[in-house]
Amino acid sequence: MATMGPWSRVRVAKCQMLVTSFFVLLLGLSMATLAALTYFGAHFAVIGHASSDRTPYEAVHRWAFYAAISLAGLLTLGAVLGAAATVREAGGLMAGGFLCFALVFGALAQAAFWRFHSPTQVEDAMLDAYDLLYDRAVRSLSSTPRQQLLAIQDTFLCCGKSSPFSLLGDAEASLCRGEQAARQDCLVGIGSSLRTYGHIVSILTGIGLAAMVYAMLLSAFLWFSIRSGSSLDRRGKYTLNRRAPGCQPQEPSVFRRSQGGPAL
Repeated sequence: MATMGPWSRVRVAKCQMLVTSFFVLLLGLSMATLAALTYFGAHFAVIGHASSDRTPYEAVHRWAFYAAISLAGLLTLGAVLGAAATVREAGGLMAGGFLCFALVFGALAQAAFWRFHSPTQVEDAMLDAYDLLYDRAVRSLSSTPRQQLLAIQDTFLCCGKSSPFSLLGDAEASLCRGEQAARQDCLVGIGSSLRTYGHIVSILTGIGLAAMVYAMLLSAFLWFSIRSGSSLDRRGKYTLNRRAPGCQPQEPSVFRRSQGGPAL
């Protein structure tokens, strides 16, 4: 029983690695879904179409999308490599999975630090884009900025913004009439929507960091186990079958039949 202990732990670790790889794959799909919602979602797309290149929102918007897609790709690749390495007991594939998990852990740690250090950077960029569009819609005679502003207000179910020092008068008051005047301030509505997305990102980041630590520990343990023996399952089974010295191992009958000889 003592000789079976280490290999039993290896088999348990292999089962845990398969389950962890499946969970990491789901996490990668969640990251990809969040990236698609961030880039193509109505709340972000309507401001992206209305914002100009002078605002930092476009750069932040593209950076968030590409970062989330890259993380989703690394998570999917790490999950596939970890599962394939566990089934095939391949040290190279396991090392590749460990590298993917380590890269994702570093990226998530950097994202968590950035979120802690600058928690309102995305919100400020979006609000700045709305402020510029609001000023253009009020001051400009063209109908295009006003239509873009109305599209944002209909998407966020808000209208106007609080501006006690405004000197625009009737031009600003004409933006919110009838039922729209009862809506909330757009600065408040945009901020609350972004905080909801921020909470989801924080939850996924925390889950991802914990999952990457566990996946790296499992992949490192299994890599050392694979390097210590050519076949983990076979090594654990053959420890009970010991022959006496001087006895020649008999060839299994299935192989002798395939060669045409009689079975002994």
